[in-house]
Amino acid sequence: MIPFVNLIGQRNAYKPELEQAERAVFDSGCFIGGPAVSQLEANLAKFCGIGHAIACGSGTEALTVSLMALGIAPGDEVIVPDFTFVAPAECVAALGGIPKFADIDAETLQISPKSVESLVGPATRGIIAVDLFGQCAPYKELREIANRHGLWILEDSAQAFGASVAQSPHLEPRRACTFGDIAITSFYPSKPLGCYGDGGAIFTDDAELARKVRQIANHGSSEHYLHEIVGVNSRLDAIQAAVLNVKLTHFEEELCKRRENAAKYDAFFANVEGIQPQRIAKGNTSTYAQYTLLVDDRNAFIEKLKKAEIPYCIHYPMALHCQPCFGELSHAASATDNLNGANATATLNCASENATLNCATGNATLNCAEVASTKAISLPVCAFTDVDTIIEKLRNVL
Repeated sequence: MIPFVNLIGQRNAYKPELEQAERAVFDSGCFIGGPAVSQLEANLAKFCGIGHAIACGSGTEALTVSLMALGIAPGDEVIVPDFTFVAPAECVAALGGIPKFADIDAETLQISPKSVESLVGPATRGIIAVDLFGQCAPYKELREIANRHGLWILEDSAQAFGASVAQSPHLEPRRACTFGDIAITSFYPSKPLGCYGDGGAIFTDDAELARKVRQIANHGSSEHYLHEIVGVNSRLDAIQAAVLNVKLTHFEEELCKRRENAAKYDAFFANVEGIQPQRIAKGNTSTYAQYTLLVDDRNAFIEKLKKAEIPYCIHYPMALHCQPCFGELSHAASATDNLNGANATATLNCASENATLNCATGNATLNCAEVASTKAISLPVCAFTDVDTIIEKLRNVL
């Protein structure tokens, strides 16, 4: 069976470098913090072009620490995309905040600025924008909304470290992890830049915010055994930092290969009816954390993938406002905020104006996030995936 993410192939390609870096950590006896972690933070900040990068224990912990640093309090409302992994909304709720679920763009699958605008209220404190599946969210429009209403933006770039957005012709493209007041990424093994366990990082250009993040992530302490505020324990092991330092030296090359693989898929699916790849917005580059399709008849497509022994993943099978953990809160938000009654606000739902993706399902209560949850499916795309073989298998079953 073809692996969905070929981590063994990647390790074999860099094995001598990885073993040397790992051995240096083991021989040093410095397993928490130390030179490997400091070097990684410097490397990450330089790669993104940002002032501060702080390594931490996971992408979810990075979200939690960032929200704490931003001062979220019980009852505060935070706008999150309705179609993404649970972590952004989960972290808001765990800290006593109220997640408000914004709809998505039907083609790019990124958070919809128009939906965000409709959810802003007196208790709104910020926006979590997720760079879903590897491309950046529409930050120009989101920043305008945030500035207009005095909100912060937390950029969740767990899937898009290494993505970029074009600026004016005389400026270099701007990297992911630089668009929010604070930003996070994840180094979960299957991510484009992954370690061998859990890991994450927080990014900001605000020196005071960076200081507060470090303090919170170290049990609220900036001085040994003096705990000025209530914090948490979130740190990256040195061995994970060593692995990431090696992988980062090959990262640009891997991103190029991912994009080449995605282009091959694009060319193939351009001639397949009923299947539409996620659209990459103009000016964006994607890391292709996964290669995601919107398929009219997903169940039939899955049967063909199984027949061809092609691995797949469904990201995500349920809109967040439908998740049981959000209970009555989510259903109320979906009915009153996202849909604004019975399809009264066309910008907040999958009105039939988007004929390409066939979002008009005949059910006026479905928003774009719910439609995407019935259509989205992802194929292998990493730098060590044999996409040519996968496409040949697809030709035989489609």
